[in-house]
Order: sequence, then structure tokens, then C-alpha cells
Amino acid sequence: MTSRACGRPLWRAATTVLPSTLRRPPRSTMTAWQRARQILREDLEAAISRDPAARTRIEVALAYPGLHALWAHRLTHRMWRVPVLRLPARLISQATRAATGVEIHPGATIGRRLFIDHGMGVVIGQTAVVGDDVVLFHSVTLGGRSMTHGKRHPTVGDRVVVGAGAKILGPVWIGDDAQIGANAVVVKDVPAGAVAVGVPAKVRQTTAVEREERAVTPLEDPALIEYMI
Repeated sequence: MTSRACGRPLWRAATTVLPSTLRRPPRSTMTAWQRARQILREDLEAAISRDPAARTRIEVALAYPGLHALWAHRLTHRMWRVPVLRLPARLISQATRAATGVEIHPGATIGRRLFIDHGMGVVIGQTAVVGDDVVLFHSVTLGGRSMTHGKRHPTVGDRVVVGAGAKILGPVWIGDDAQIGANAVVVKDVPAGAVAVGVPAKVRQTTAVEREERAVTPLEDPALIEYMI
């Protein structure tokens, strides 16, 4: 399925195979509360599985600011859909920013199982779209390049990794499984499966062997190891 406006793929749900305890029952049998609880639990499990420093679920739930910011956004994004609740949504998002150092506009669309590592300094703009199973390191910006209304922030595909300090600016498209090196400044589209590093970022196409290696250890790409953290 593609967007009629730009012909780019609309992000579908990730195909990641989850443990049996996290597999969703048929949507028709789930209440709104059950769906919300399922999504929050997925967020928690994503943080645990992607951070080798994580020890227990209770520690992650209480001590990870990126997770707190994400959970707050789950609430404020629902509030944003109701015009009369937009001001409270903004106030909650700003309180969350003060508490966690992560600023996510309530209007941003965030997929499932996002992991924000460390969190401090992450900014996600109003019209940004983030796919499923994405990893953002600290000081990442998904920002705009203009002050006009309409779509002005990036669209990030599924399973994308964005290194510390990277800036993705404007209504650019980051394809599925792409990787953005630390401190890169991305102002153009990045194809699916590609690596982008530098200022301004340049795309480095990966080989078949590298793609196989990344499938096993997605955060240890040889091309990114010196740029990522």
C-alpha cells in the first residue's frame, strides 16, 4: 500500500515473532484496556531485549526515562485526536520533557516497540512518523527544515537504528532496516537497508554479506561501530 501524496510505502505492522506470552489475541476479542496494556508491555519487553544493561522488568519500568517518555506519548497521542484535549496533551508532554529529557510532540505517530536508549535530548516533531521496532540513541532529532504547516518532519521505517546525536531533518523518508550513524545530518531520503553517515549524510549501500551479519547483530554493523555511540 502506498501514500497517494508521495508514492512511498505506508508502514505496516512489524513481522517480528514475539514470545507466545506477547502474541496478540484477535483484535475483535480485545478491549481497549487490553490493547493498551499489550502495547505497554511490548514497549517494556523491547527495552529489556535491546539493552544489555537491563536487569529486571521492575528496574526498567521505574528507571528508564526513554520508556517513561514513550508511555506518556501513548497517552498524549490519544488525547491529541480530541481537539478539546490538545492543550492538556501539550502540557503533559512538556511535563514529561522536563522529567525525562525526551520531547515527543503529541501529534507524532509512533509505532510499536520503539526503544529510546538513554533518552536525554531526543526530540520528535509533530508530523514525524516512526515505524515499528525502531531504536533511537540519545540526542537524536527528528525535526523540520521549515516553519510551514503540513508534513515537515521525517518518516522513519521499521527496524531503523539512529545513532547518538543524529539529526534527520525535513519530510524525508528513511527506509526499512536503514541505519543512521551518530552525528549524521540527514536531509535526503535513505533507501531501505542502507547506511547513512556524515555531515551531510551520504548513503553507503551494504553488501549481501553485511546484510546477513546485520540480521544477526543489527547494532554491530562494522560500518557503524565507530559512529554509533
